[in-house]
Order: sequence, then C-alpha cells, then structure tokens
Amino acid sequence: MGTAGSTFYDQDTIFATYQQGRQRRDNPNDTLEKPVILELIGDIAGKSVLDLGCGDAAIGREFLQGGATAYLGIDGSANMVALATQTLAGTSGRVVQHSIEDWQYPETTFDLVLARLALHYIADLPTLCTKIRQTLQPGGKFVFSVEHPVITSTDRGWTKEGPRQDWLVDNYFDSGLRVTEWMGGQIEKYHRTVEDYFNDLQRTGFIVEHLRESSPQRQHFQDEQTYLRRKRIPLFLFLAGQKSV
Repeated sequence: MGTAGSTFYDQDTIFATYQQGRQRRDNPNDTLEKPVILELIGDIAGKSVLDLGCGDAAIGREFLQGGATAYLGIDGSANMVALATQTLAGTSGRVVQHSIEDWQYPETTFDLVLARLALHYIADLPTLCTKIRQTLQPGGKFVFSVEHPVITSTDRGWTKEGPRQDWLVDNYFDSGLRVTEWMGGQIEKYHRTVEDYFNDLQRTGFIVEHLRESSPQRQHFQDEQTYLRRKRIPLFLFLAGQKSV
C-alpha cells in the first residue's frame, strides 16, 4: 500500500523533490492551477479564509496582503506546516498541523473555504463537504481543485522517463482508491469521476456555481513547447459552490 496524502510529504527526499518541482519554470501549479483558483475566488478583501491542505501557505500571505481579514491553513504534513509557518511569519495568518478529515470545524465562521489539490487524498468526500458547509457563513464559498479524473483513473502508460507524453484513461467509472508512484514514492489517492465531484458538492447542500478544467492560457507560460504540451490533456478539475443563505 502507499502512503496517505497527509503524511506523504514528511518523507524528506520526497519533500525535497516537491520543492524542486515547485521552483521549476512553467510548473503546472503556477501556470494552470493557480490562475483558475484566483479567478473563481474573485475579490478576497474583507474575507476570512480557511485553507485545507494549505501546503506552503504562500497564497495565504497573498490573501492577507490583498485585504483578507483572516487566514487559517490546515495541513497534515509536519514539513508543510513548518514551511507554511515560515511563509506566514510577520502576518496575522495561522497554520495548524491536523488531518483535514478530523479537524473540528467551527460553525458559521469562514467566508471562503479553499482546498487546492487536496481532496483526491480524501476517502469520504461527502462527509468532509458537509463539515465545510457547516463552517461557512451563509453565502460563503467553497472553491477546490483536484487532479483531473482522466489523470487519476489510472497511471498505466507512464514510463516516468522524461516528460510524460502518453496518457491512458481506464477504469474511469470505478471510483475508489488508487495507489500511484509519484516523486519517488507510493501515494494513496482516490479516483472520482467529474460527475462524482459535482454530485458530492450538490448533494451536501451547495449551489454549484462553476465547473472548470485546466485549459492553458498562453500568457501564463514562458515556454511555447510547454504551453502546447499542456493543451493535450486536462491536469486539473475545479469546482466552486456557494452555501445557500
């Protein structure tokens, strides 16, 4: 079996590989994922934010500089929490080490709950969505990104030698646990279809406002070939829902 997502990054060699990847020019997090997340969130001024699976919390620092009234990051990885603490130094932002499944969510507290590339590590998504809805203020927003289901369906066909050039979609409608080799280790992820994500959000009481995919925009890329390669397949899926008043 693989390692759970919350502790995967506490393997030092994997954490170092992750940090190197995030510094790479035209990395997918910065070119594909972040632009859509910011577009779905919109104006952050005056909002209190809960960030699930916050990672380095760099976006939390940006939010506070942009006028957010409060930022709290939750992450299960000790390495990530240490990095996030450094990132938030000198701000009012806070970070807590805890699994996002078991954290005690305070009722009607936050204006925005954000989960960037964290929910595909969660076995019971409907229960978590229910907790997120409870912790939001009336009219609050839940925005999340996940690895696209065409990616999580199977990792067969990936030679892991050089940039990936071929993708295989298989067992798409068999939702559930996948163990994937990634960054030199084995990690547990949960595959869901696009329909699964949409229905989990809707059935737990959210008004689904947006469903997006990671269509690349040329202005976010320095390298033309990387841009053209990213047009071949969607890496990320995004949804935004609102808690009804």
